[in-house]
Amino acid sequence: MAEEQQRTFHYRILRYTPNLIRDEWVNIGVLLEETPEDAQRRRASLRRAVRFVEDDADLARIRRVHPAADRNLLRSLGDEFDRQLAAPEAEVALYLEKLGQTLSNVVQFSPQKAVLAGDFDAEMERLFRTYVARPPAARGAADRARTWIRDRLETIFRRHRILDRMERGIRVEEFTQPGDPMRLDYGYRYNGTRGYLQMVSLDRHPSQAKVLAYTAEQMRRRLQGAEFAAFTDVEPVAENRRHQFVARLLEEQNISLVPPNRVEKFAENLRTRLQ
Repeated sequence: MAEEQQRTFHYRILRYTPNLIRDEWVNIGVLLEETPEDAQRRRASLRRAVRFVEDDADLARIRRVHPAADRNLLRSLGDEFDRQLAAPEAEVALYLEKLGQTLSNVVQFSPQKAVLAGDFDAEMERLFRTYVARPPAARGAADRARTWIRDRLETIFRRHRILDRMERGIRVEEFTQPGDPMRLDYGYRYNGTRGYLQMVSLDRHPSQAKVLAYTAEQMRRRLQGAEFAAFTDVEPVAENRRHQFVARLLEEQNISLVPPNRVEKFAENLRTRLQ
């Protein structure tokens, strides 16, 4: 957007390369870093983030290329990197330097590259879609619907200046069961209250709402007063039994249903609470 200042970020792609002799690999993740100069201007610690493939469809794609791919290793990489990147700056820099030199033959860094962008999180999303995620033609209709909702949400949240106040990709396993692969799309906090936002496709995959309802129920057992909202691709239609099933299910779990025509109002109300 015009008001966003373009900044320099550095990124590296993580590759799954079980056979160096054949020189075959599959991209499985992105590591994105801001520059030390930008961190100094923000008067904050240098920001780094990593995102790996996690869903079954992406893992299946890797197994088609490398049938013997270690699924447990691939699923554990995200947690391991998250733990390491949360360490003090000096330790993180040393960790990444060692990784660049000593990563196993199975997982390797690509050469580092620079990119100009205005928003860290949006650039991470773009890089992941470009280099790691399945091509749009290979994704199901539900995935495409979620992408459409996410793009619309981020545009509106950025315009209301709340996007940078949110967490993304919140793991839920600490509230549900160990090993639960689900991540909630967005999270926020204000005055001791925690809120979570998730994209749900009514037309393409209404079962997403069942997963969200279960997750919200489990999380509220440990987070009293937690707020949940589901952003949908369409307005629920009274004559559509699936739409009404989803609407009732979300209402029973006290999850706000936010169709496209109510996103602007939701964002404005949330902005006033996050101030």
